[in-house]
Amino acid sequence: MSPRPVPVDEVGEPDHETDVLVVGFGCAGAAAAHEARARGARVLVLERAGAPGGSSALSGGELYLGGGTPVQRACGFTDTAEDMFAYLEAALGPHADAAKLRLYCAGSAAHFDWLRDLGVEFQHSLHEAPTWMPLTTDGLMWLGENAWPYAELARPAPRGHRPPVPGPGGRVLMDALVAAVRGAGAVVHVDTRAGALIRDGDRVVGVVARRYGRDLVYRARRAVVLTTGGFVDNERMLADHAPDLLAHGKVSDGLDDGDGILMAMAAGAATRRMAAAQIALTALPALAVRGMLVNARGRRFINEDVYPGLFSIAAVRHQPGPCWVIADEAAYEDIPEPERWGVRPVHVAATAAELERDLGMPDGALRGAVREYNRHAARGADPVLRKSGRWLRPLRAPLAAFDPRLGFAGGARRSAGIGTGAAAFTLGGLRTTPDGAVLDVPGEPVPGLFAAGRASSGLHGDGYVSGTSLGDDTFVGRRASHAGSPAWDAR
Repeated sequence: MSPRPVPVDEVGEPDHETDVLVVGFGCAGAAAAHEARARGARVLVLERAGAPGGSSALSGGELYLGGGTPVQRACGFTDTAEDMFAYLEAALGPHADAAKLRLYCAGSAAHFDWLRDLGVEFQHSLHEAPTWMPLTTDGLMWLGENAWPYAELARPAPRGHRPPVPGPGGRVLMDALVAAVRGAGAVVHVDTRAGALIRDGDRVVGVVARRYGRDLVYRARRAVVLTTGGFVDNERMLADHAPDLLAHGKVSDGLDDGDGILMAMAAGAATRRMAAAQIALTALPALAVRGMLVNARGRRFINEDVYPGLFSIAAVRHQPGPCWVIADEAAYEDIPEPERWGVRPVHVAATAAELERDLGMPDGALRGAVREYNRHAARGADPVLRKSGRWLRPLRAPLAAFDPRLGFAGGARRSAGIGTGAAAFTLGGLRTTPDGAVLDVPGEPVPGLFAAGRASSGLHGDGYVSGTSLGDDTFVGRRASHAGSPAWDAR
């Protein structure tokens, strides 16, 4: 089906009619659907897969929330919307969307309450150590707020809120949201793929979708809300907008192919920051923070205690690869075995010079880096890259090199070959207002059309912090759903 919009007089009578039509049933779609129902609108949700969840259900489940949530207070932290904004503006930048970000931070504590009221639970305990994802039920985690330079820009407070489940919590989050949407009385059609928007003049009034091989007309009296995800699974769109992601793995459910973005673009919608992406390098944060993260030339390039998504972006986009984690036996043994995630060294050497030769690095480069690191670590400070003194300790031979290209199965996967060690999802998308209204190329709202989640360009600039997708997606999903209220009828 072509994504070009279809005039309303060419589609005939609708097969289904509603007030607010939500396209996509991940976390953004769930938030939009529930809020629209709460405001009295009739809501119909389309999901192309056989069940709700999408990429949200496969995520880690972190929600970036702050401003003084009950979990933060129970764990002994004072936080404000201003401190949250100062951290995120720097960590998500450069070029973060300040207007959207300020609104999100101001409403974050109330958004926590909304999630909790919908049945999303959070344990009142803190996971202290750097990690991609805690293997505990702790409800709060640090996401780089206490690392340089961010700790100097804002009072540090942990803001990563998680459902009480070890490992990935996205399914638990989505189960709560789906139950709330169904309980609110929204109608859900699964196995239904939207293909084109329907327009009455300039106004979007529905979609043409395909279900079980049959084309169906869905009419929306008030608004269509696109929550269809990003485009990391669309190779052509990646080649056009983010070609540096083509070689890497994908973080998605396999259905993030940009359908909603393409439909809206065909109707005149503008896009923003289509090259922006979250990149995850499979370097173990618990190990990197106890050692050194170096590039192919043997040089450190970032303080290893930052949020791992930031060291991933720095490594993949700005450093000569491959990158390595260098550590010693004490660092490795200091990590509880389950939290090693199966990572094992691929090279072990009696000296830094020997390890340097094994890794094909320039003569003296790694030796010099280890010598400099140890000299400063012995003094309890890192004046070069400012890693916290908490993690500084001289590295003692023998030294080991860990290869992120092998993934978190480490040496056990060597027989499967080496990839890039990185996976990504897109952050750019439709240009929207902070209320989710989709804008056209001149900057005017496309009447009747809204978007939230990864189908839209949200808070992010060139950086990323875990939880700013699920948090932003649900927050804007709620605001976009205001289209279902009488105040939006004229739009």
